[in-house]
Amino acid sequence: MKINDITSTSNRATREGFGQGLLELGRQNPKVVGLTADLMESLQMQHFQKEFPERFFQIGIAEANMMGIAAGLATGGKIPYTGTFANFSTGRVYDQIRQSIAYSHKNVKICASHAGVTLGEDGATHQILEDIGLMRMLPGMVVINPCDYNQTKAATIAIAEHHGPVYLRFGRPAWPVFTPEDQKFRIGKALHLASGKDVSIFATGHLVWTCIEAAKELAAQGVSCEVINIHTIKPLDEEAILDSVSKTRAVVVAEEHQRAGGLGDAIANLLAHKLPTPMEYVGVNDSFGESGKPAELLDKYGLGKKDVLWAVKDVLDRKK
Repeated sequence: MKINDITSTSNRATREGFGQGLLELGRQNPKVVGLTADLMESLQMQHFQKEFPERFFQIGIAEANMMGIAAGLATGGKIPYTGTFANFSTGRVYDQIRQSIAYSHKNVKICASHAGVTLGEDGATHQILEDIGLMRMLPGMVVINPCDYNQTKAATIAIAEHHGPVYLRFGRPAWPVFTPEDQKFRIGKALHLASGKDVSIFATGHLVWTCIEAAKELAAQGVSCEVINIHTIKPLDEEAILDSVSKTRAVVVAEEHQRAGGLGDAIANLLAHKLPTPMEYVGVNDSFGESGKPAELLDKYGLGKKDVLWAVKDVLDRKK
């Protein structure tokens, strides 16, 4: 596909995709149960709760307890989907996830909304930017960060078929919807959005759309960008990454996360071992966030279109 052929059909929050995916999944699979820590409507889980009240548990502001209950439900053969903000889904309960879920490879789906600085006005105490790194380091944990409403809905349904712990990350704001409504989500398989020969842009989550917009502007300047959506950060689609980089020999990675520990580090590690290549990060540089409008925060913390444009220019200069 050509970059200019990618268009947005509407704006919808990825958390809404999770809520609708969970409802549809509940109708398909009676083993699926939902749990939340006092944030049912924020995660759009009220649709599931209304239709399946006997399969939904409101735990209250007790996230650690929620993870322990989820582990117990999984031991009993259920497929629990836990729901709270990304900060409380990871940082607050890391010990419980490590000990009760990851260590014993429990079939728990840790679903985390309001990730990154696009949470906005709630500020640094809620805007976790380290969660992908925390989850990546846990043995056996699958880490997924979809890019829009449709992909989040598809991922929510698909992870029920994977036996083992999954971290599913999504966001708060309305965001462009540009992937197919009827897509089949495949864990660990990158999505090739646009072909190019000059630079490979690997993006995840909200920044996939940002990179599409940047690639369109670069195309008008004569720069050919290969844009790939890395929705699954672990397991990483190494074959897709290496195939692209072997052609372009220049890499930009974009994510709404700290530069340390996220997708950029995963790709840098792969390339250091298999195909050393000039590479540039678009990510938060060792900083906490702050209160503000999502778009303003993305620009302030180096996650805007201008930052992708700068990164491409920089890596192409180094490539020369």
